[in-house]
This record gives sequence, C-alpha cells and structure tokens, in this order.
Amino acid sequence: MATPLTADRLLKALRDEGLKVVEHRSWRTNNRNHKGPWGPTHGVMIHHTVTSGTANSVELCYNGHSTLPGPLCHGVIDKAGTVHLVGNGRTNHAGLGDGDVLRAVAAEAASLPVDNEANTDGNRHFYGFECVNLGNGKDPWPAAQLEAIERASAALCRAHGWSERSVIRHLDWQPGKIDPRGVDWTAMQARIGKRLAPDPDPAPTKPPAAKPSTPAKPKPPKAPVVDLSKLIAAARHNPAAKGTPVTYAGVRIVETALVDAGFLAKPYSDGHFGTATVTAYSRWQKSKAGGSYTGRAADGIPGKDSLTRLGKKYGFTVTA
Repeated sequence: MATPLTADRLLKALRDEGLKVVEHRSWRTNNRNHKGPWGPTHGVMIHHTVTSGTANSVELCYNGHSTLPGPLCHGVIDKAGTVHLVGNGRTNHAGLGDGDVLRAVAAEAASLPVDNEANTDGNRHFYGFECVNLGNGKDPWPAAQLEAIERASAALCRAHGWSERSVIRHLDWQPGKIDPRGVDWTAMQARIGKRLAPDPDPAPTKPPAAKPSTPAKPKPPKAPVVDLSKLIAAARHNPAAKGTPVTYAGVRIVETALVDAGFLAKPYSDGHFGTATVTAYSRWQKSKAGGSYTGRAADGIPGKDSLTRLGKKYGFTVTA
C-alpha cells in the first residue's frame, strides 16, 4: 500500500531509471479522479494497446474513445522504448478485477490466485502502462520495448519500495484478458527483480564503478499528419451520414486541437466530422488565430490556411 506519486515524482522516477520520457500534452491534469478515488496504490499493471503506430496509440490512450473515456493509462511504451506520459491520477486501464488478486499483490505473494471474479476497482489501485502492440501473438516485441517495460516497472517499484511481485499483467487481474500477449512474463519478472536487487559490495581492490552517463534527451516524436483533401471529404460527408461514422482517422487529430482551442466540447472528439465539429471549425475560421475569415470562407469546411494555422498551434502538419 502506498500514496500515489505526484506528477513530478513519477517523471523523476522514470528518468532516474534511464528511460526516455515524453510529456504528452496536459498529462499532469488528465485523469478520472472525478469518477472515484485514486490510491492507495498497490502495484503496476502492463497491457498491450491492440493498435499500431506511436502517434495514434498515444493520442487514443490520452483521449479514450466513445465507450471508454481517457486517459486509458499513465504511460504508453512505444516500440522504440520511449515512455509517453498521458495521465496522472485515476485512469481507465484496469477496470473491475479479482479482489483476491489485489490482496495477493498487496502482500507480494509468491504466486497469484486465479482471476475468476470481477468485483474490485483496479483503476484505484494500479499504475498502468499500455505497450504498443497488436496483441495478435505475431506482432514482435522489440528488445528496446521490453527493456522499457522492465525499467518503467522497476522505477515505480523502487519509488514505493516494492518488489517485482507488485508488477502484474492485465490477464492476471481481469477474467478474459490476454495482455500483454507475447511477453515471456516469467523472464520479465526476473529481469525486474534483477534490476531492483542491490549491487553487491565491490571487492576492496576494485576501483569504484564509474557513474552512469546521463541518458540522452529523447528526440520529440514526429508530428501527426492531416490530409486536407480527406478531411474536407469527411466534413462534407459525415454530417448527413447515419450514425457517427469515422471516415478518416485524421478527423480525431483536428477535433482534439479544436477541444484544446476551446471551440469543441470533449465528448464530440470522436473522429466523426459531424455538425458539432463543423460549427466548431467555423468558429476557429472566424477567430483571429484561425485567420478572421467571414461569410462562405468560414463555413466550417477546412481550408489549407486555417488548417495550417491550427496545426502550427496544436502540433500537427498538413498535406494537400
């Protein structure tokens, strides 16, 4: 049992463990604390995303989707081993799981009971890391990603004084889950335990070990790209379509920017360029930052100039 780390302590713990960490948007205040308590914490839970691509996976875990609001974890571990922080506090990653498993984790038991019940709120008690992987048993787990899982897990265990037995899989917690599929968990727990083990005292004749070099600062991830022609097609097609079809993935990127700009309510950031998004985009076009357009030039159908302005301000690039 432990008091959850503050945002600053979480970031420091990960970087002190030698990880490359990217702070994604407003991760420090992105949480579900209004839906229930956060803490006391008992362990770390590892998942796979069932997605591919870093930018899309990070954005999905930050926002969530129509049936599961974000954030969907505390950090996303990409194929290159970079940790993208997307949430701080209660997140929607664990759901209801087995109370017997929670008690075993809290006691750092040598083995876990079978997770055959869903009667306990896991979002309250576990840090969660989503790892970019399709979860089909064929998508590879690169060495850099596995090392990042090891380091991230060890970082939180070290910060709270836990052992490797406080790190579990989603499949250990919730009936029917399989993630992180494809990871040799016995080997992973052994790696985490080895990392947490204290260094043996050096022999008297041995020179002191050199201080580890400071890890290089990670290169910022490439900005997502929005195709103007596909976006225009979605803006013209979606409002009249039945339901809420997602006709182009880039719509979610633009909607997220409109939410951050204050022109679109977050529930409408669903990948569907419907009437609410058209109205929000029109407000952006009319704003000074969006170009101060009027009349038909501010009809809510994206143009290259207004979209480029939005992308420059909120972190995406535009192709014609």
